[in-house]
This record gives sequence, structure tokens and C-alpha cells, in this order.
Amino acid sequence: MAHVEASVRDLVNRDRDCTEQAPAQMDLRRKINLLIGEWKAAGGGEVLPDIGNRVRLRSGKIESKPTRAALRR
Repeated sequence: MAHVEASVRDLVNRDRDCTEQAPAQMDLRRKINLLIGEWKAAGGGEVLPDIGNRVRLRSGKIESKPTRAALRR
């Protein structure tokens, strides 16, 4: 989905036609909303991670790699 969003964003920024990619992006968003709805209906009540959490987790992994490399030397 991120690839489709980036494609649409790039086309819009360059003032290009995105009539093919935009419906695909909207369809993916509908599918995600349906999956979330099914998950909640099945008893899912946890807070779903957002992009801020993912970025924070990813940056933590990047910072730990040099430390591990330094320990091996």
C-alpha cells in the first residue's frame, strides 16, 4: 500500500494523471478498514500501532546495529 500511496503522491506533485492509481489506493484503504472492522468484531480491543510507533521502533533498531558491530570487534 505504501508503494501505491507514494506513486499517487508523486503523480499529484508532478501534476500528472493519477486516475488509475488513485482508485487502487482507495480500494486498499477500504480493504484495511474492513479488516480492522472484522478484527474489532472478533474481540480485538488493543490499540493498533500507528506510523509514529513504527518509526520509533525502526530508529531504535538502527541505533543498536553499530553497537553490536563494535562489540564484535
